[in-house]
Amino acid sequence: MAIDVRSNQGPAVPAQWLRQTPKDTPFDEMRQRLRADGYVYVKNLLPREEVQRVRKEYFTLYEPTGIIKPGTSLEDGIFNDQNDPLAHGGIGAGELPPTDLQVQTMINAHTQPEYLQLLENPEFRTFIRGLMGWQKEILLTRTMIRHNAPGALSTAVHYDKLFLRKGEAEFLTAWVPIGDTKATGGGLMYLSDSVSVGREIEAGFSERAKDLSHEERLSAFNVHMERYGQLSQDASEFGDMHKADRGRCWLVADYQAGDIVFHDPYIVHASTRNEGVDGRIRVSTDLRFYEDGSDMDDRWMKLWTPGDGL
Repeated sequence: MAIDVRSNQGPAVPAQWLRQTPKDTPFDEMRQRLRADGYVYVKNLLPREEVQRVRKEYFTLYEPTGIIKPGTSLEDGIFNDQNDPLAHGGIGAGELPPTDLQVQTMINAHTQPEYLQLLENPEFRTFIRGLMGWQKEILLTRTMIRHNAPGALSTAVHYDKLFLRKGEAEFLTAWVPIGDTKATGGGLMYLSDSVSVGREIEAGFSERAKDLSHEERLSAFNVHMERYGQLSQDASEFGDMHKADRGRCWLVADYQAGDIVFHDPYIVHASTRNEGVDGRIRVSTDLRFYEDGSDMDDRWMKLWTPGDGL
């Protein structure tokens, strides 16, 4: 059964449901799914209580910005609808928020103890090695924990390789919802069978950028790219352009705390517009892993900071 979701612009799109993968599925089968689908959506991989503690810590940090509705639980993360949601955006949705306090809070969120502890969860890291067949994994230091308030801008259509062009090695993204996130509440939406689409688009960008300097070719913001390095603000229009004869559609899920989606660097995805009637703010983090010793994008071996050009 389809469900209608929206992106920043354009009409609603009828989305189907992501295929779920139990965490005890054999790794050989998971790897096959990752190759075939471009993603593996793993249920209950992280302890729910640990994820919820990170969510509470995040909004404890953010409470002084006025983003939380007075009298509500920090763990629930209910948006204060007396505010303009466009003034309370997260990383990757557009411009930085308007106050120094908000910007500094975005920076500080990446070094909070509960968050850093979650990234080192032993079962999680063992799972990465098993899924990829690696002896040792490297998590890029530049993680991206962010939020999406109801009515704010969501992350536009893109694929991750756009932003990690240095180095020849393939990497794995882990997208982690920090708290329960409905399909219409700002969670990720994936264009099915779109790894080839991302590769074709990247090849076109590379061809057009061949006369640029080396540094400019690596940039997701060079003269041949869209604003913010993304592909489109309109998931409906982009999906229609790339349906071809393959029956592509957008895929979504009602994510729960503890779930993780692992995905290919070239799969096309975006965030749904947060239209949650319950007022919940979506929080998530983007993590990128390489095999130890591989030719990785070492520009990302530093914490996220505003204006770092990545």
